[in-house]
Amino acid sequence: MTAAPSDPPAFLRRLFREAVAVADPMRVVAPHLPGRPAGRTLVTGAGKASARMAEAVEAAWGPCKGLVITRYGYVRPTRGIEIAEAAHPVPDAAGVAATERMLARVAGLARDDLVLALISGGGSALLCAPAAGLTLDDKRAVNAALLASGAAIGAMNVVRKHLSRVKGGRLAAACHPARVVSLLISDVPGDDPGEIASGPTVGEASTPADALAVLARYGVDVPEAARRALERAPDAVPPGDPRLARAETRVIAAPARSLAAAAAVAGAEGVDVRILGDALEGEARALAASQARMALGLRDEAARSGRPILLLSGGECTVTRRGDGTGGPNAEFALAAALALEGAPGIHVLACDTDGVDGAAEVAGACAGPETLARGRAAGADPAAALARNDAHGFFAAAGGQVVTGPTLTNVNDFRAFLVAPGA
Repeated sequence: MTAAPSDPPAFLRRLFREAVAVADPMRVVAPHLPGRPAGRTLVTGAGKASARMAEAVEAAWGPCKGLVITRYGYVRPTRGIEIAEAAHPVPDAAGVAATERMLARVAGLARDDLVLALISGGGSALLCAPAAGLTLDDKRAVNAALLASGAAIGAMNVVRKHLSRVKGGRLAAACHPARVVSLLISDVPGDDPGEIASGPTVGEASTPADALAVLARYGVDVPEAARRALERAPDAVPPGDPRLARAETRVIAAPARSLAAAAAVAGAEGVDVRILGDALEGEARALAASQARMALGLRDEAARSGRPILLLSGGECTVTRRGDGTGGPNAEFALAAALALEGAPGIHVLACDTDGVDGAAEVAGACAGPETLARGRAAGADPAAALARNDAHGFFAAAGGQVVTGPTLTNVNDFRAFLVAPGA
């Protein structure tokens, strides 16, 4: 028989920290670096992890030339690579200016040159070059509408790619004829390189018509200029384009590896671990209710075996915005799970984004247990009302349970865990 962890919230937080740590660019970049070329080396990239990735490159290679774009507050010390800061999740003028500088730097490269592209989640907003006929305000409106629509990340990226001069393989095409090696930290279900940061160095098979279909399917209201741009836009760079012949991708960190690392820590302490998958998508509150029912159904098994049971999953939940609260998919998942569990003894849940930012708050996510709803109600916070108005962060600020990490400098998507104690 294995005793349940004496402090379940602390145990779940420790597993989350391990999941983040194994995706630290300082641990995963160096083993995947290519050989240095005969010509020039230029480092480019974008994403929440890109500055840390650039730091790791220079730790291995020394000072390099280049430019990467990261989120405000995510700058790291580098000796030669310029770190530009821009807004996320909605792009700003700083991102546009930095992207234009990047495109200028890759122009005129030769066959003996190497472009090392450091790509991670968040790059879709940070790497911003509006298509012809679009303004930054148009792009901002499209991005905000997509984020509020409940559309899956793959669907959002189809639209983003066809309204851009840098996504959908266009950055790699601009580097031709140089060799392009992309190191990717995946934050998307399935680790498709074409979906990470909207695939700036990966060929794209979808068409502008597909992007228009996404807008129709999710009822996304976009500026007329964006709709006109999609109606006349040329196709993105297709996978077989000759300009991509010397482009290769290497996924160096991914959600499955982080879940496995957390599972190893829990398993070493006698916990019965069940990984539900690293690519689970769907509305946060619906997925939370489903997994909470699963956790409730495991109470008898945990009691019979005398071992705590841990359910782990990753992927990217979505939130269809219905209210005016401060929320994010992970906090909404944790709140919806707590409501589904309604104080069930011995069951705790944690849901956090591995980049340290969940939706509209500088909070990674939340942890909830049997007392959470009662604490919130005692503090004057109605959990059901908070969920209805997408104010999960507001609820956990009152009830306790927020997980605050600050910038983690990596991004392998959401981390979710239920712990069912033997005595639940």
